[in-house]
Amino acid sequence: MADQKLIEALNKARARELGAIVQYMGHHYTATGLSSPELVDQFKDVAVEEMKHAERLGERIDYLGGEPTTKPTTIRTGGDLKKMLKDNLAIENEAVTMYRDIIKLAAKLGDSTTRLMMEEILAEEEDHVNLWMTALGMPKGS
Repeated sequence: MADQKLIEALNKARARELGAIVQYMGHHYTATGLSSPELVDQFKDVAVEEMKHAERLGERIDYLGGEPTTKPTTIRTGGDLKKMLKDNLAIENEAVTMYRDIIKLAAKLGDSTTRLMMEEILAEEEDHVNLWMTALGMPKGS
């Protein structure tokens, strides 16, 4: 029997991914402005990556004997492109923190498969942070 705390943490991550998918696709549909053509494509591309994360998390939760959640976390909507980018950066920063914690928990439990999967997803989430920081013109490491 898998550790219930790990299953709960993975389900929390899955809920965040589901929320991110809806948020990014909403931005994809509604973004307007001079920079919107490039960003619209990025919103959609990142949404697809988040779908893959949600799928991997769901499969792992199921393997560990849990029930993958279908309920997303809070979805941030509306605003101009800058607000959308800031909202997207916020959910990616939340993900990075959450995934680092899950990696530590999986390592503590000796679950190297979950740890490795989360390290792979974490690397992609850090790429998303970099993408949104670059779009916002923010200095790296801030």
